[in-house]
Amino acid sequence: MNALRLRIGAFTAVAIAGALASAGTPDKATSHATAASDTTLATGLTFPPMDAAKGRLLFVSKACVVCHSVNGVGGRNAQPLDARFMDRPMNPFDFAARMWRGAESMVMMQRYELGDVIHLSGQELADIIAFVHDPEEQAKLSNTDIPELTQLMMEHADAEMLGVPHD
Repeated sequence: MNALRLRIGAFTAVAIAGALASAGTPDKATSHATAASDTTLATGLTFPPMDAAKGRLLFVSKACVVCHSVNGVGGRNAQPLDARFMDRPMNPFDFAARMWRGAESMVMMQRYELGDVIHLSGQELADIIAFVHDPEEQAKLSNTDIPELTQLMMEHADAEMLGVPHD
């Protein structure tokens, strides 16, 4: 299993770089949860643009999909992140606060399933939040988007959840 974790870690780094490089800047017509630029308030706080298309790629490449599902695509070990279950309107800080409340169990599962903790930048989190709130972008996610190594992790996580023996 340690060899699988090492291969998955290397694969994830390559997948993230490749997926984001090929993503480009989506047309606003194809991704309604895309902000054009940073928003800066008079207090000096800056809010990053939110790109649901990049968020979809990150949802898979950062392995969120191992435990979470969107429209039935993904793991079953954590709550689904379908847009229809999200608050409207939504405060992204509330989403981050919910993640924080679940951080202890998420970190434990990430170390166990992935071999390390997932690191997200503020921009990546903004893009993932945009994705989980965008039903149009979520409709584009399919099982064929999930790389083979990630599918193996999902199967392992499902087997663990069900108490099924595995290698």
